[in-house]
Amino acid sequence: MTKEYKKNAYLYCKFRDEQFALYDEYAKRHGMLMKTLLVVNVLFYAKCGMTQTDICQRTFQSKQTVNLIIKNLLSEGYVTVTEMPQNKRNKMVEMTEAGRVYYEKVIRHITWAEDMAMAMFTAKEQKQLIDLSRAFTKNLAKLMNQDMEEETE
Repeated sequence: MTKEYKKNAYLYCKFRDEQFALYDEYAKRHGMLMKTLLVVNVLFYAKCGMTQTDICQRTFQSKQTVNLIIKNLLSEGYVTVTEMPQNKRNKMVEMTEAGRVYYEKVIRHITWAEDMAMAMFTAKEQKQLIDLSRAFTKNLAKLMNQDMEEETE
C-alpha cells in the first residue's frame, strides 16, 4: 500500500464525512436528527407507505432506531401505522397529510439540491461517480467484514 493510496482513502472519506455533516446540519436546522431526516425522506416519497423493514433497508438503520423514529413521528401526527392483515408483526407506515405539509419544503429542497449537484456533472461523470462509489462501498464492505487475522497474513 502506497502513501498515495492512503492519501486518497483519507480524502475520499473526508469528503464523505463532509457530506454527512451537511445532512446533519440541514436536519438540525429544521429541528430534527439526520436519521429522522432519512426516514422522513423515504416516507415522503412512498405514496402508499412502506413497512418498517423496508425503511430499515432503504435508510441502512437498525430496527430499533427506525421504530423509535416512527413512534416519535406517530405521536406528532405525521405518520400512521397500521398492522398488515397477512402479518401482524409487519406494520405499514404512511405519512399523513399533516406530515406531508410539515415536511414538504424541507424534503423537496434537499432533493432539489441533490439533483442539482448531480446535474452539474456530465452524464459520463455521473456514471463514473456512481460506478466508483458503488465499487468503493462493495470493496469496503468486503474488507470490513473479513477477519482481522486475514489482514495481517
